[in-house]
Amino acid sequence: MNPPRPPRGLYAITPDEPDTSRLLARVETVLAAGGTWLQYRNKVAEAALRETQARRLLPLCRRYGVPLIVNDDWRLAAAIGADGAHLGEDDGQLAAARDALGETAIIGASCYDDLALARQAAASGASYIAFGAFFPSPTKPNARRATPDLLRGSASLRLPRVAIGGITPGNARPLVDAGADLLAVISGVFDAPDPAAAVRAYLASFEAPAAHSSLPTDTTTP
Repeated sequence: MNPPRPPRGLYAITPDEPDTSRLLARVETVLAAGGTWLQYRNKVAEAALRETQARRLLPLCRRYGVPLIVNDDWRLAAAIGADGAHLGEDDGQLAAARDALGETAIIGASCYDDLALARQAAASGASYIAFGAFFPSPTKPNARRATPDLLRGSASLRLPRVAIGGITPGNARPLVDAGADLLAVISGVFDAPDPAAAVRAYLASFEAPAAHSSLPTDTTTP
């Protein structure tokens, strides 16, 4: 499962949920509402739980036709047959992940606030590049801050661009207008009072301004 270019939409990233059954239920709500991609991320779980959760998520993603991308750990992605992996600057060489996962794998790279990192990722075989944080985020309060100019400036790399960091339905539109193909969100969806409604509100950011959600915009999300 590796479309040449991702649909424009919501890149949902899982929360640090220790209960696997609850994680599956929460994720299914998001996928059923129209989540576009799913990244499995659990920064606090032991390796055995991460493998269990990732393996359980894979058939759920298959059912909804959504790629499953594993955060940080391309070896886990390879072991379970996930659609790809997302790598930060300390997660190993992107070229090694590409060699292990194959040409059709979706491999993303965190580029933070650095266009040079995006160019390097593109040269190393990245499938997409991610910038952020664009807004304050409780998940990474000390994250480097990115600007929409990075989205515009990376258009020449001809790779899908992901925006992350404090994105809400109310502040997403300028990022979409600057070139974001996918909006990556954790708590803005999974901690929302109505996650399905939150998904629809984020997706509305890709539509005409009149279709924008009226959800509150004064919260910060990762």
